[in-house]
Parts: sequence; C-alpha cells; structure tokens
Amino acid sequence: MDSLRPEIIDFHGVSMSHYFTDNWENVQNFQARPDDILTATYPKAGTTWVSYILDLLYFGQTAPERQATMPIYERVPFLEICRPGIDSGKDRADELPTSPRLIKTHFPVQFVPKSFWEQNCRIIYLARNAKDSLVSYYHFCRMNSSQPWPGEWSTFFHDFMEGKMVFGSWYDHVNGWWEKKQTYSNLHYMFYEDLIKDTGRELDKLCSFLGLSPSAEEKDRVTNGAQFDNMKKDNMANYSTVRIMDFKISPFMRKGKVGDWKTHFTVAQNEEFDDDYKKKMKDSTLQFQTEI
Repeated sequence: MDSLRPEIIDFHGVSMSHYFTDNWENVQNFQARPDDILTATYPKAGTTWVSYILDLLYFGQTAPERQATMPIYERVPFLEICRPGIDSGKDRADELPTSPRLIKTHFPVQFVPKSFWEQNCRIIYLARNAKDSLVSYYHFCRMNSSQPWPGEWSTFFHDFMEGKMVFGSWYDHVNGWWEKKQTYSNLHYMFYEDLIKDTGRELDKLCSFLGLSPSAEEKDRVTNGAQFDNMKKDNMANYSTVRIMDFKISPFMRKGKVGDWKTHFTVAQNEEFDDDYKKKMKDSTLQFQTEI
C-alpha cells in the first residue's frame, strides 16, 4: 500500500498531493445548487463529526436506512478526492439524490469552486486548535496510504509549522476562512473545542444557521448519535471499510479529545511551537482553546 503514497507538491502556492489536484478542472467547474451545504475543515478537525450531525439532522428520520447501510463518505462526498479505482468525489457529489446535497472539502477558501459563492450556498467551517490538529494529522498520515509518509514525529512537527502538509498551512487555512466569514454571511464558523464542551448548545446554533427547528427528541437523537464513542463503533462512520487505511497502526477515529497534544509535545517543542504560533497569529482575531 505504501507504494501509493504521494509526494507533496506545490500547487498554486499551497502544499497539496495529486490525489486532490488531478481532477482540478472538473472540481472547479462543479455546479453547486442553492440548497447545497458544504462542510469545510482543515484535515482532522472534526469533518466526519459535522458531516454525521448534518446527515442525522436532515435524513435521520426520513431515511434512517442511510445511516445503517451507506458509509459516511458516500452520504457526504469528499469533493476534491480523485483516486484510481473509485468514483471521484465530484462525480459522487453530482450524483447525490438528496436535497440538500451534503458535501465536504478540505480546500483552503481560495480553492472552493466559485459556484458555491454564486449560489450563496450555506457553508459550515469547523476549526480545531493547532496543537491537537497536528497530533491527529500525524497519526492519520501514519495509517492512511493516500497521504505522504509523515516521517518521525519531530520531522512532522516542523513540517506542520512550515505548512508542508497536504492542504497547506493550518494558519493560512483557519485564517483564510475566518476572513471570508466577515464578508460572506452564509458561512457558519464553529470550533471543535466548543462542540466537545457543549454539543447541545453548538447544535442549537447550527440549527439556527440552517433554519431548522428540530424537536427536543430529535435533538437528543442527533446529540446521542454523534457522540464520539458511538461513531467510533459505527462501521458506517468510522472509515473501517476503506482499504487504504491501516487500523493496525491507528484507528481513523482515534481519541476525539482536546489536549491530547500534551502526550506528544516535549517541553522544548511546546515552547518552540508557542513562539512560532504567536508570530504567525499576531494579526488574527481568532482565539483557540488548547485545553478545556
């Protein structure tokens, strides 16, 4: 499987891999519809979590068989993925029979197909603190042969700070989307740590943004269904059906916690990271929680 591992390439100034650029023109020409809902995240920031919540909100009652029989990556296609032997994410999105169509992306904001903006689609961005994102991405790259080999922890640690990751710099990603929120009113910006702390409250905010009014019973069903431990056991949510992922190395859904970085960062690494972080985020109004 490791023979499939791609190299990092520079693509329009962003570190990428060919699995997410090979279908570039088709993806850029994707025709969004006004009721499409796009979930955007930097990798390993809770994409599957929000996708699962949205699927339950919209189709949990009307089409419960979806949750039991269709993997989440078919219910919520990954727009830019293009791998040999599987349908491209763009084709899967085109063929979705649902209304709304739920679609996900890891693109930085400047790569999103223009039709999403032209159609004034609702977009949900979920951001996660940099330290936990780094740790989660490291373990993901170890177990997923469609990612470049991460190397040793110390190498990956520095690559992350330098933005040498597929989908580019975490700093550029979270800030680019944050800036877009200031001018695009149909963008709901969420934080992973808030979703962990109070799932019910964040669900209420999300429903308000989407114009949904679920009953208390429905909200409980969604909140309970989307608990990390329940999703981790759910073969339609945990990516255990994907052959390019080696669960012997690490599960796709590993811990889902805030603060796991403390088990990985040395004291020296933490100081180095904090110094670098302050420089890169000095002009940003974004505030993240690295522990709760």
